[in-house]
Amino acid sequence: MCLRRRFNLPCRDTNLSCLCFHNSLDGFYVNADSTIIDTRLKNMLEELLIHKPDDPIQYMINHLKQNNDDAPRICVLGPPASGKTTVAMWLCKHLDAIRISQETLLFKEILALTEEAKAYKERKEKIPNALWANLIQERLSNVDCIKQGWILEGFPENQEQAWMLQSSGIIPRHVVVLYASDTVLIERNSGKRLDPFTGEVYHTTFDWPSDPLVQQRLVKPEDLSEQEISKKLLKYHRNFPGVFQIYQKVLKSINADQPSMDVLSQVLTYVQTRHRSAAPFTPRILFCGPPGSGKSLQAALIAQKYGVVNICCGQLLKEAVADKTKLGELIKPYIDNGYPVPDNLVTKILAERLNALDCMTNGWVLYGFPRDIEQGEQLQKSHFIPNSWVETLDPEEVQR
Repeated sequence: MCLRRRFNLPCRDTNLSCLCFHNSLDGFYVNADSTIIDTRLKNMLEELLIHKPDDPIQYMINHLKQNNDDAPRICVLGPPASGKTTVAMWLCKHLDAIRISQETLLFKEILALTEEAKAYKERKEKIPNALWANLIQERLSNVDCIKQGWILEGFPENQEQAWMLQSSGIIPRHVVVLYASDTVLIERNSGKRLDPFTGEVYHTTFDWPSDPLVQQRLVKPEDLSEQEISKKLLKYHRNFPGVFQIYQKVLKSINADQPSMDVLSQVLTYVQTRHRSAAPFTPRILFCGPPGSGKSLQAALIAQKYGVVNICCGQLLKEAVADKTKLGELIKPYIDNGYPVPDNLVTKILAERLNALDCMTNGWVLYGFPRDIEQGEQLQKSHFIPNSWVETLDPEEVQR
């Protein structure tokens, strides 16, 4: 049995031009442009991942009856003093959504995991990323977040946190990233003041309240030294590229160094837009063929032209070793000694990559795996089943 039959796919033989396949994809996308996709099923599946109900069928029935699929799901990110809290609070008032931040989770919510997180804080230890993700998941399962939507402020801070949110089914529809120069942010930070009653943030120069009573109760937040803010900015610049990589298709960067109403207007305009699906289903393209038949070239051309993620299995394994991930450490001895990496380890590394938000949103083109029927069965058991198959032929065989 060939791999194509294993996946029950039509086969497209191709030489290096791959013209037939390109033409079929062109038709596929033209058709997508005139198709309006109902996102209700996708939203329902996300809710099932988040809430894990005991009775999924009844939960889906209630979801269809009650849930508001138009509710906002927004992340507001940015460096320290960029205005995240101001923007998040304004959006919550304007959209009637629920604001969630690390501070609200620790000090304003009564959740099962709150005390565990506070214990880390009291010991001045870093709260584990997994605990943050579980706290957010617990909070989002409450009825107010389901009905009204949510604004997640200042989280995720790094790629690992973003992966954990995604694996919990927490996928924002819009990600707003505020930016400004470090000089501006350090200057802003020195004049930052906080209203302990409302949680609103003011500034001695740019945004001072007119109410004398509010002025009297404003306090200076902790950790406001220039040295401390510089450390936080350095950490942000180091971690942000990883977050951008995951959310780039739903992310909008907005200059925070402009009048506040201009910032808020641009944010609101963006979060009220709807992201159109690029296709009626997500492309999952598998390239197979002998060495030298042009798999990598054709995969790169298709990835570039159609915006899908290009995945080379061999390169993925090398990156796992270089990044010193847990799976990378397991496969390192095999690669160092020139032995084949066991199929189950390869499949796990592939599964992590194919489960990434960019692959799920844009689709993928994979080559270098599977190479035989057993590997094909492994991929199928992992529920990564391609919907397009391309077989590249050796140019010498084509001439014969």
